[in-house]
Amino acid sequence: QLQASGGGLVQAGGSLRLSCVASGRPFNSWAMGWFRQAPGQDREFVAAIKFRGGSTRYAEPVKGRFTISSDNAKNTVYLQMNSLRPEDTAVYYCSADSSMIQSSLASQSAYRYWGQGTEVTVSS
Repeated sequence: QLQASGGGLVQAGGSLRLSCVASGRPFNSWAMGWFRQAPGQDREFVAAIKFRGGSTRYAEPVKGRFTISSDNAKNTVYLQMNSLRPEDTAVYYCSADSSMIQSSLASQSAYRYWGQGTEVTVSS
C-alpha cells in the first residue's frame, strides 16, 4: 500500500515536498517513482529512485528543480520540488515495484503498485 501526501497550492517559484510511504512488505530491494497527470493530459514520468544503491532518474522538465530521495528505514520516498512552475500543476502519483532495472524506472507499465495521488497546483 502506498500513501502519498504533501500536495497543495503554491505560487510560481515556490517549493513543495511530497512524501510517499510504503507499507505491507520489506522494500529494501524495490524502486519507487513519481508520475504526474495534468488535466486533459496523459500521465507522465517525473522521477524515480532505487532503494538499494539510491540510483535516480529524472524527466527532463524537472531536472535541476526536483530531487527525489528515500528513507529506507521508513519505507518513504520524498520529492522535493523547487522553482515550481504553473506547468507543474498536476495530480502526482507515487508508484513502486520490485527488482526494477534502471532502464525501466521511467516506464509506467513497470510499476504494479500505485498510490492515490496528491494534487499540486502552481499559480502564476
